[in-house]
Amino acid sequence: MQVKFTVQIDSFKKISKIPNAWSGDEYKALLTLMDFDDDVEAMDAAELREMCMMSLNDQEPAGAAKVVLTHLFPELSAGKVDQISHDMLDDRSWEEYPDCLLHERFFSAYALLREAFNGTFAKPTGVELAMTVTAEHIEDMAIFDESLHSSIVRLLANGQGDDALINRLYEDQIKGTHFPEAPGLVWQLKQVAGEGTTRQFSLVSSYFWMENFEQVESFEAESHADEEE
Repeated sequence: MQVKFTVQIDSFKKISKIPNAWSGDEYKALLTLMDFDDDVEAMDAAELREMCMMSLNDQEPAGAAKVVLTHLFPELSAGKVDQISHDMLDDRSWEEYPDCLLHERFFSAYALLREAFNGTFAKPTGVELAMTVTAEHIEDMAIFDESLHSSIVRLLANGQGDDALINRLYEDQIKGTHFPEAPGLVWQLKQVAGEGTTRQFSLVSSYFWMENFEQVESFEAESHADEEE
């Protein structure tokens, strides 16, 4: 059942990296892949990051990309990783890769590599967005408890025009009852407050999907939850 909501865009901020996307353990993993000889266990987080950046920069760009992709995408074959690592210099994989569920990891790969190579790689553009969602009836809010990602993505898609890319590419999922790709379109999502017929959410996504909200203060749109299988 479609439910109508009023959405207030509380903040819209472009980002080129996701805060805390890279941990000390991940820097250790990258250094290990690059056969780094020093004792990484004795290093603090800042030292690990610095040594990782220096070690990546010692590689050719495609070689450094291969190291980062090997760590981030264990599900991809070595041949696929090798191909993408060369394509990354010209492509925008965080927007263009066919499987959107990998886009967040590609975004973080570009952010790290761009910093290591002082801009050789394309600058990824993402969005931190905060919004307040209001319904007429408190029971309407149940869709967010049933399937948060799918319900929010449908709401944001329906708040854009029919010609918006998200609506053209995912029309069946937006109108349908199952939206497995939703976490690939809104990467990080959490409810930060809620009372009665109003809830506040924060999310991280790609500017590719959310740019239409940069100049929007509020809108009305419908959404619905996934159906249980």
